[in-house]
Order: sequence, then structure tokens, then C-alpha cells
Amino acid sequence: MIKPLKLFGQLLLWILLLALTAWGSAALWFDGPASRPLAGLLAGAYALTSLGLLIMLRPRRRARLAFLVLFAVLLGWWLSLTPSNERDWQPDVAQLPVAEIQGNLLTIRNVRNFAYRSETDFTPRWETRNYDLSKLRGLDLHVVYWGSPSIAHTILSWEFDDGQRLAISIETRKEAGENYSAVRGFFRQYELYYVVADERDVVALRTNHRHEDVYLYRLRTPPKRARALLLDYLGTINQLARAPTWYNAFSHNCTTTIRLHAGHAIQELPLDWRWLANGYLDELLYKEGVVNRDLPFAQLKSLSYINPRAQALPLDEHFSQAIRQGLPPRPPFRQAME
Repeated sequence: MIKPLKLFGQLLLWILLLALTAWGSAALWFDGPASRPLAGLLAGAYALTSLGLLIMLRPRRRARLAFLVLFAVLLGWWLSLTPSNERDWQPDVAQLPVAEIQGNLLTIRNVRNFAYRSETDFTPRWETRNYDLSKLRGLDLHVVYWGSPSIAHTILSWEFDDGQRLAISIETRKEAGENYSAVRGFFRQYELYYVVADERDVVALRTNHRHEDVYLYRLRTPPKRARALLLDYLGTINQLARAPTWYNAFSHNCTTTIRLHAGHAIQELPLDWRWLANGYLDELLYKEGVVNRDLPFAQLKSLSYINPRAQALPLDEHFSQAIRQGLPPRPPFRQAME
């Protein structure tokens, strides 16, 4: 009985050591020298040295200690890599949004409202907009699919009584000539960026030009909680303008960061695998009663698909109102949530 358990423990230990070796090599490849041959040489040398220590050095305790020392040196270097706001950015992330709040008056500089002719052909428009926080009515969620049904992009949109809507999308801040890679997103390749935008920009870009599938859900979030969540977002937005941070596809992506903000501003949220496999986040919200449950989920999702309406509409000031025509209504607020 003891021997199988010991073998199982050793197997788990080897899996962990090999995983650390693979991660260290990938970190050197992606975040190491800009020269690909040199980065590849360092990554390969690290892998061979790590495995050599584990296989050749005896006793095993000394081998593992040497392995951990080498890994700690690598990890220390990796953690020392610092993000920056001073790079040659792509035009759609060139400006950092900044918010000012005086009582109920919210002023945001660098709200993105580009005029798109295609995904890559556009006229940049960075605007300063004012919002009255006392007129905040509610909160909506856009869920965007571009491939696998398990993975989606999420965008929150705040609704005001005067018809304004403020959409915020948590993304990567890419440099000129840089493309997004899901694998690179796990390393220190991109700065974290909050796109603060008009829905005609950040939503229509996806429905009309990227031709991604977008679903829009009205959330049962009372104005008091929607305001707290928005203020938490704005605090991070201002902090990023002062001190940038790294995007991470696991811990700081478009959905896990929403959960982080909601946990700060509202309450403890249930742990659930759908925060990671966020293509199913709408199922979780349905289960928790955050979206309309008067209909079966499949029917709710079908009615929440906005691409046909978005693609048939002019991109004018009525866009946000028009894409909500026919949507299932926002669930009523519970008195206890006010």
C-alpha cells in the first residue's frame, strides 16, 4: 500500500518539475531577448540544465534544491520585468482614459468613438464626455464569441437615464505591428488596457467589421451597485494611467478582472469554473438569476443575439437603443439589493 502511494507522489513531483521547466523555457522564449535565435538558445539551455540537474546530480535532494535555486533565479528575473506606458502603441489603444469625479459629475477623457470603415481602416476620435452618476440606471453585459464556444470576450455597459451608455472593455494594449496570441497572453507580453468607449465603437466594431457573434444581456444590478462597480473600474483606470500593469490571460483577463471588480464593489461572488471558461458565463448568470429567467435559457440566448440588428442599423446616436429592441427585459431588482 505504501509503495504505490510513494510512486504516485514521485510521479506528481516529476510532473510539477517538468511543468516548471517548460514554463521557464517558455518565459525565456517569449519574454527574453528580442533576438529569436538568442531567446531560443537561452530557452533550450535552461531546459537542458534543469533536466540535467534532476537526472545527473546526486543525491536527489541536492538535485532538487539546485533545480529550485535555478528556477528561483529565473522567476526573479521574470518578476523584475516592468510594464510601460511609453511604447509605440497601435492607434486604437494610443490614448489612456482618465476619469475625474466631482460629486455626481463624472468626466472621462479619451473616450473612444472611432469611425470605422473596416476593422483596420478608421478615423480616430478621442472624446471627453460627462456623465451624471445620479442618473445611472443599470448595467448590461455583452458576450462576444469569435471561435470556440468555451471562450468569449466580455464587455460591461453602464446605462444612464439621459440615454448615454458607457462601455468598458478590458483588453491588451498592443504595440504597433503586434498581434494578440493566447499563449503569449500568459507571459509578460502585453500591458493591461481598459477601452472606455461608445457602444458604436467597441460593440459595432465586433458585430459589423470583425463579424463576431455578440449577445447582449440586461443585468439585475441596481443603480447603487452599478455605481459602486463603475467607481471601482474608474479607480483602476486612473491607476493604470499612473502605473501600468501586465495583462495575463489567466489572472487579468476580460472576465476574471470583472469578477475582481465585482468582488471589490458588490459582494463575494460564487466560485465557478465558468469564470474561466467564460463562453458559458451567461449560463452562470442565468443560474444565479442575474439575467432574465422568464424564458428557457436557450430562448433567452437566441433573443439576446444582436448581430442582425446591429448590422442593419446606421451607426448614429440611436445605435445603443436600437440594438436593445426586442431584448428580454432587465430582471426586476430585489428590494434587498437596493
